[in-house]
Order: sequence, then structure tokens, then C-alpha cells
Amino acid sequence: MRIVVGSDHAGLKLKTELVSYLKTLDGVELSDLGTHTADSCDYPDYARPVALAVANGEADWGLLVCGTGVGMSMAANKVAGVRAAVISDTFSAAATRQHNDANVLCIGERVVGGGLALAIVKAWIATEFEGGRHQRRVNKISALEHA
Repeated sequence: MRIVVGSDHAGLKLKTELVSYLKTLDGVELSDLGTHTADSCDYPDYARPVALAVANGEADWGLLVCGTGVGMSMAANKVAGVRAAVISDTFSAAATRQHNDANVLCIGERVVGGGLALAIVKAWIATEFEGGRHQRRVNKISALEHA
């Protein structure tokens, strides 16, 4: 599993914690595209390369962290082929994988604590897309990129 991660300054601490966890997993190839400092920066500058890596098939999934997760999600979803979801609970983490085949997970450091964020990442990784009737809906989402 290839995972690419990114954050702005507001998500740096949580991203660092999650990267430490992901590095302990067997079979995970991890790329951290930054930021690596607490200096103020702009979340689209990190959402774009993560989203492009997922859309281009260089990574299976993306993980983006900012203050709320919303800005990262909005920016990432501008890239064709990306289905980014802002998640703050484990049920939604599993449901967006099962039903929406979400490929970029966005978390807000100012919204979700480290323990819950870890549980969200675990649920996300453990859940497969169900396909079936859900594939029809994902296809309709993809069609919107060309509307």
C-alpha cells in the first residue's frame, strides 16, 4: 500500500504522529510531502501534490491534515480522480471507503485529537470498497469532473 501524506503548519503535529504510526506498518510505502516546519504556509500547496500523486497512480491513498481538514479536502477535490473526505469519526472513515471509494483522507488537527485520529486512520486502512451498487454512484461522481 502506497500512502502519500501532507499537511500545512496547522496540521503538522498530528501529521507527524500519524506518519510515525504508518511507518510501523508492514507493507506500507510512505511519502511525506511536507510541510516539515511550523512556519505558516498555504494548505493548497500541499493538497495539490498529494492529490496528484493519488490521481496519477503514484500512491493508492492520500492523507492530508490541516486545522479543520476542510481546506485540504476542498483543494484536493479539485483534482480529477480524487475523492477526498473530511473525517472526524471511525464510522465515517469506514463508510467513505466502503461506499464512496474515497482515496484521500482529510483530518483536522484542531478538531480531532491524536487518539481519535489514529483510530480513524486504522479504520480507513482496514476498510475495502464494496463496489456493487456503490460503483454506479462513484461513476456518477467521476462524471461530474467532466460536466
